[in-house]
This record gives sequence, structure tokens and C-alpha cells, in this order.
Amino acid sequence: MECRGCGIEVGDAHRAALSPARGRAGGDADPGGRSDAGDRARRDGRADADATAAGVPGRLAGRGIGVVRLCADVGGSFIDIAAFDGDARILWRRKTATPVGDWAAFVAAFADAVQAVPCDSVSIATAGLVDPTSGKVTSANIPCIDGRALARDLSAALAQPVRVVNDADAFVLAEAAMGVGQGHERVFGIILGTGVGGGLVERGRIVSGAGGIGGEWGHGQVIHASPVAANAMPVFPCGCGRHGCLDTIGSARGLERLHRFLHGVDADSIAITRGAEAGNAKAYATVAWFCDLIGGSIAMLLHAVSATIVPVGGGLANATGLIAALDARVRANLLTPVATPVVVPGRLGDEAGLIGAFVAGK
Repeated sequence: MECRGCGIEVGDAHRAALSPARGRAGGDADPGGRSDAGDRARRDGRADADATAAGVPGRLAGRGIGVVRLCADVGGSFIDIAAFDGDARILWRRKTATPVGDWAAFVAAFADAVQAVPCDSVSIATAGLVDPTSGKVTSANIPCIDGRALARDLSAALAQPVRVVNDADAFVLAEAAMGVGQGHERVFGIILGTGVGGGLVERGRIVSGAGGIGGEWGHGQVIHASPVAANAMPVFPCGCGRHGCLDTIGSARGLERLHRFLHGVDADSIAITRGAEAGNAKAYATVAWFCDLIGGSIAMLLHAVSATIVPVGGGLANATGLIAALDARVRANLLTPVATPVVVPGRLGDEAGLIGAFVAGK
């Protein structure tokens, strides 16, 4: 099938994956953000953050809880903090705004949690690279921790052992341990959100790589300008300072850039993915090209690292039709035929970062 007006061929795999019968983008996701892990935690007795007794959450007061680990998912907007028992059950949870430019307030957010929930250790998943040698964090969107040996400094402030991991690595750890990656020796997880991220877990352990950038597949130029046809390819500038990185086209923002490049109109990623599933020709062509552009790269990664499952996180993970089309494109590029889906939405939803921090701290 060729898209009317844009000349892009849409194959059977794309057509089947994006058929309206699959429902609109995100239609299979619970609108409340619930997940299997979340349901389990609620059944096992998540504490009400406001229910306290002598400063200790009510559901914990007087209970013979063993090891309690405080885990946090730190993003540019919020710090999501939860207390886990030794069986990975969430006992208490609190979300607070991230004081991105104030180190003292950042420490206070954790000190308040430690005071509310006496714990044995703290484990954090955070946006940004974590150098495995120095422990220093590189985080453009949280200036107060940028360049800081976060685990060391926070441990000194809290008088608690602290472990820090990259949030994409935490996502993959969580899915490998308790999500769609269970039973797989190597799991390569990808984040398709505001940007492109990823991580590799082998036998339950993060492959950090040199400088802590293992699994970061979004950077390095993969799209080059044509020497004979100007503007034939979308070579966009990247936040890393280069041009044509996968990060510029493989994210939700990248999908929007491709749509503008192809059709000269603006649309957000939700409208594009829903339009594609509804049969809109322009949206359909954008999603098909998106899958073509990044599907081959994912297939090459799988060949290189021998991963057998690719859980997807980030906003585009909710676009089930797009993920199915991407999976079809990836499997079409694999040298060894695979009959079952390889690229699949993550299962743990908004608790993946917390669960990954818990697994990393074990």
C-alpha cells in the first residue's frame, strides 16, 4: 500500500499491526496507570502516605517488618519515593516535586522520607548518566545533582547506604526481574519518550559499559544528508551537539518531527499514532517510516548483543499499534526468524523505575 500524496510504501506488516481492530494508541493501557505490579502492591497492603502513627506510616506502625529499603525514581518533574519490604512489596509511597536547582531541598526530600520510614538502605533511579568509577552523575535536567557523586554525597547526608542507577537501566532491570523479560538471559530495554534511551541486562545484571553508557543507543549519527538530493532525509540537530542521531527521530518528539518533515503540518505523537490506527493516510505513512528508520537499528543491536526480548518504556510504549508495527519491522530484519513478538510494551508501568531501583539495591 502506498500513502497517497507522499509516495511511501506501507507493507503488510505495518498494515496488520496498525489495523483499527487493535484499538487506538494506548487503548490497552489502563488510563489510571495501573499495572500488574501496582495491583500486587495494593493487594499486599500499600500504606496511605497520610496515615501516620508517631511519624511512621500507619500500615507500618507496630508491624514486624524485616528489611525495608527506600527506593526512589528521580525525574526532572517529580521524585517518586516508596518503601519496599524484602519481598518487593510496596508498603508506603510518596511523590514530591523535584527541587531541580536546590541540593539542600533535594536532600531534605529524602531525609523526610527516611524519618517517616526507618529503612536499611536507599536506592535511587535517576535521569542522567552514572559513571561506574567515580559515581558522578551527568544530568542536564536536574542541575543540583549534575557533576555530583550522588551516592556518596547523599549517603553522607542521610547516614544510610545509597545506591544510584540510571533510570533507563532501572527500567530494564525491573522488566528483566519482574516484567516481560522474566526468563530471558539477555534483555535489551528501550525508552521511547521525550528522547531515546536504553539499557542491557545480562543474567540479572546491568551491563554498564565504559563511562556508564552501556545500552545508550540513541546517539551517534545514523542519518546523513544526501549528496545529490538536498533535504531528502531528515537530518535534525541533536541535544548532544551532533546531527542525525537516532534520538532525533526515534522518540515521541522524533515522530512529530518526521510528520512535519513529510507533510508540512504539526501534530502531537498521540494524534499521529491514533490517526495511523484509524487509517489516516498521512499518519499511517509517518508511523510506517518511523518503524522503518529505527527497526533496522534495533535488529542490529539484537544481533550484536544476542538479546531475545525488548521491553519498551516511555510514552510511546502506550501506542500499542505502533509498538506492534515496530516489532514486525524488527523481526523482518532479524537473520534468524522469530515467531513470537520481540519488541513489546513493558509490563510494570509507572512503578518500573521504583522496582528497578529495588532490584539494583539488592
